[in-house]
Amino acid sequence: MALPQTKLDATEARLAALSLPAGPAWLTELREAALTRVQAMGLPGRRDEYWKYTRPDALVQAEPVPAALFDAGEAPGFSTIDSLRVTFVDGVFDAAQSDDLSGEGLEITRLADLPDIHWAKDLYGQLETNGQTPVDRPLAALNSAFATDGVVIRVTGQVSKPVNLCYIHASETSDAILHHVVKLEEGAELTLLENGPAAARFNNVLEVEIADNAKFNHVRAQGRDHERRAATHTFTRLGTESAFKSFTLTANGVMTRNECVIELTGDDAIAHVAGACMGDGDDFHHDDTVFITHDALNCESRQVFKKVLRNGATGVFQGKILVKAGAQKTDGYQISQSLLLDDDSQFLAKPELEIYADDVACSHGSTSGAIDETALFYLKSRGLPTDKATDLLVLAFLAEAVEEIEAEELRDEIVARLEGWLERRRG
Repeated sequence: MALPQTKLDATEARLAALSLPAGPAWLTELREAALTRVQAMGLPGRRDEYWKYTRPDALVQAEPVPAALFDAGEAPGFSTIDSLRVTFVDGVFDAAQSDDLSGEGLEITRLADLPDIHWAKDLYGQLETNGQTPVDRPLAALNSAFATDGVVIRVTGQVSKPVNLCYIHASETSDAILHHVVKLEEGAELTLLENGPAAARFNNVLEVEIADNAKFNHVRAQGRDHERRAATHTFTRLGTESAFKSFTLTANGVMTRNECVIELTGDDAIAHVAGACMGDGDDFHHDDTVFITHDALNCESRQVFKKVLRNGATGVFQGKILVKAGAQKTDGYQISQSLLLDDDSQFLAKPELEIYADDVACSHGSTSGAIDETALFYLKSRGLPTDKATDLLVLAFLAEAVEEIEAEELRDEIVARLEGWLERRRG
């Protein structure tokens, strides 16, 4: 079917501003296939069902909207955590600010340095391609075609030190496209951290292949830049008795769209994805879109998303659990909630269940409301000022999402950042 003219024009304008990066023949072939997918789908527009709550204009136009640099005067995220640091400045690897790309139980290679023969040939873009069904995700295909840098990680053992991807925004007009691939072999374990705003406009894809009995933990703190715009995609496939746990903290920014696509293909697998969002101002728009497919026996999935919105901020959640025929004993849980601190903010939610098995326990719920006045009165009656009492209730509201982080030191880091955001807003 031919694309509508407006979509075709927008797609051609964006593609005209890009060129396929150089690389080995196998990677060029995969990039060209991704480009073909983009041209067939067209870039998203407001008439697309999966974008009805979020305007994609700034993500698809030929040039990024300039974003003022933001110096918070504080240490980068996870700086107190002993980790292997990998730094990108406006989407380009910075060796001077990175650690040596090696460690016990893992192999790390820059996307820009991949050789003619490499295991990534069988994985790069594969999960992204699978994730295009049943919903088109053209921004992810655009990334697979034009990503200029990123890391490719193979994990062969239980890695004790997290890998920390640090994104630094240094140019007001930067337009970063990063693509990361992580492959965990049987029984392997890795914690991956991501932090920072990355660029004025950021398109990021993370593909994670988790083999049997392997475990992947992911904690992300999206930077505090006021004017950044970002679209991220996480694609994951899980084997038997494997585990995937991901948490994202988002504060500030103009527009952020985080998509997560998970395939549970091995029996007894576990997938948890969670997020906490803090939005302030009528130019703030935050969208979490999740699609989890159960295609194996006795698997568990959890989606826990909490958003705190004020001064006209907008939050969006679109979450779906698909249980295929034969995926018996599925345990699927989904909750999305917002705390609206004024009458001008809004929360738009679209929870979905699609079930083709008869022995499952699946539930979803979505609520939106204001601060509990009874609880607020109780705290004030104990001598707390209104602003501090409100902050305590906000932290309590977000706690269910934050508790999805497995490591205590990482939970503490996220809570400290939430407390800092609240304190700054009081000032």
